[in-house]
Amino acid sequence: QVRLVESGGGLVQAGGSLRLSCAASGGIFSFNAMGWYRQAPGKQRELVATITSAGLTNYLDSVKGRFTISGDNAKKTVYLQMDSLKPEDTAVYYCKLTAPLFVSWGQGTQVTVSS
Repeated sequence: QVRLVESGGGLVQAGGSLRLSCAASGGIFSFNAMGWYRQAPGKQRELVATITSAGLTNYLDSVKGRFTISGDNAKKTVYLQMDSLKPEDTAVYYCKLTAPLFVSWGQGTQVTVSS
């Protein structure tokens, strides 16, 4: 059974930084992409950043230049470096793994940015 374990969330002041990590385990032989999504209260879940197994990245426009996604294929781990955080970045951040035959989500980690 595939399991995604996220870490690194927390409370930070505006302008600060956080680094999220997501490690996948359990029966994963290959995957297409890993990424981060977020959901703020009363809003729909949105894509923040994704990275393919080939290293191609994609970002939400509002985080471009501030967030950086990276991955370690051997460790099946993805990271999200978040700099210059803004109060509007406050949300629960979810890790997602997309494999040829399935999709798996993490349990989410809270990121709160105070003004």
